[in-house]
Amino acid sequence: MSRTEDFFNHINEGYKCKGDFLTLGAGMLGEETVTDALVKIPLKTLNRHGLIAGATGTGKTKTLQVLAENMSEKGIPVLLMDVKGDLSGLAQASSGHKKIDERHEKIGIPFEAKSFPVEILSISEQEGVRLRATVSEFGPVLLSRILELTETQAGIVSIIFKYCDDNKLPLLDLKDFKKMLQFITQEGKEEISNEYGRISTSSTGAILRKLIEIEQQGGDLFFGEKSFEVDDLTRVDENGRGIISVLRLTDIQDKPKLFSTFMLQLLAEVYETFPEQGDSGRPELVIFIDEAHLVFKEASKALLSQIESIVKLIRSKGIGLYFVTQSPDDIPEEVLAQLGMKIQHALRAFTAKDRKALKLVSENYPNSEYYDTKTVLTQLGIGEALVTVLNEKGIPTPLARTMLRAPMSRMDILTDNEIRELLDNSKLIKKYNEELDRESAYELLNKKIELINKEQAEEEKEEEKEKKTSTTRRSTRQNPIVKVLTSATFIRSVFGILKKVLK
Repeated sequence: MSRTEDFFNHINEGYKCKGDFLTLGAGMLGEETVTDALVKIPLKTLNRHGLIAGATGTGKTKTLQVLAENMSEKGIPVLLMDVKGDLSGLAQASSGHKKIDERHEKIGIPFEAKSFPVEILSISEQEGVRLRATVSEFGPVLLSRILELTETQAGIVSIIFKYCDDNKLPLLDLKDFKKMLQFITQEGKEEISNEYGRISTSSTGAILRKLIEIEQQGGDLFFGEKSFEVDDLTRVDENGRGIISVLRLTDIQDKPKLFSTFMLQLLAEVYETFPEQGDSGRPELVIFIDEAHLVFKEASKALLSQIESIVKLIRSKGIGLYFVTQSPDDIPEEVLAQLGMKIQHALRAFTAKDRKALKLVSENYPNSEYYDTKTVLTQLGIGEALVTVLNEKGIPTPLARTMLRAPMSRMDILTDNEIRELLDNSKLIKKYNEELDRESAYELLNKKIELINKEQAEEEKEEEKEKKTSTTRRSTRQNPIVKVLTSATFIRSVFGILKKVLK
């Protein structure tokens, strides 16, 4: 048996699937693609999370596109974080190319150009279905972790939520929360102190500064109503294909705080909302987080801990998380350890530091008798990657240098007119893009403050009235000495004395 035949059997045995699966491409031995040595991912392990990594320009985004297309075709809804703005093309079929046909001939699977059902979402000022969440939905614990508050400051946040619950004051947007901070340190200070204890104004000032930081990054657009229902991410079209929700984030790269806030809230909401699935035949939803370092950038230990917990637990809800980034080093080790699928595109080693990082990355992958992983990582071409996934038994598959299939949809962005047409046909635009500003904590507290000020004014007016009345009474009451000096008896006595003196 030749080495090529041996490799063919090695791949087909290692990636054998009895159930439904996705095909990524074909295994490569050296520079040659081994036709029909297909690299597959079982649908049942797609909720075990994954990593797509590699240097800029090596094909990470196209790999993400291929996975999203094939999941959609299998009826699996997908959410994509489109940070670079180049994923909207999923809504249009590929125009095809001779090189694509040649690639697929080598792989051993036919190429078919297709468009896919796409929904455009937004958390900023970009056009799309608006994703919002209320402050109440975050809750005191998650909000405190996002704001990176101290234990004392987090305690104040808990008091605010408790007071609002007890007094039926809805916390919907940031102005509601800021109004509450003002209230507990000014007009409502005495009430809060009597019921919950004294609150430091320096602590509320620190919380306010953290809120303003979120607000300046666009949080005022994200916090509010109408809240997005995560069930709308799990829709399928009339043909049974999973809808691909593309969240446009091209204007948010310099706002890591808002991005991580949104991601954490979304994952927490999905975890709270979705029922337990266990290991079913397919995931309920797969979420791709492009430029994943933005989620972890500048994150506090408390925030990282929250993310790590959700990543570990959310798999049981049938949710798969896929992180797309330049280097596995961008992902915390505790999260990286949870990623069952790894697709590693080429890495570059221009410096000593790069070479050291390359060595560490190569150690994340299974050893292979067919490859020197460290060397291959620098030799991979565009659209090639080292792949290992979990088989149907949850065991890592053999490492495979893979010629990846081409996207079936357009490998470019939509035009403005195409995006407008997509938005005009959206079933969610009308549901979520109407701005609501119902009576909430801000308005109710203003009324309460107005009432408190009115009562105080009336009390001051009454006190002033009593003061004037008291002064009037005192002014009409004769001084005892004056009374004696002006009395008739006293005057007669004085005149009597004067007469005797004059005689």
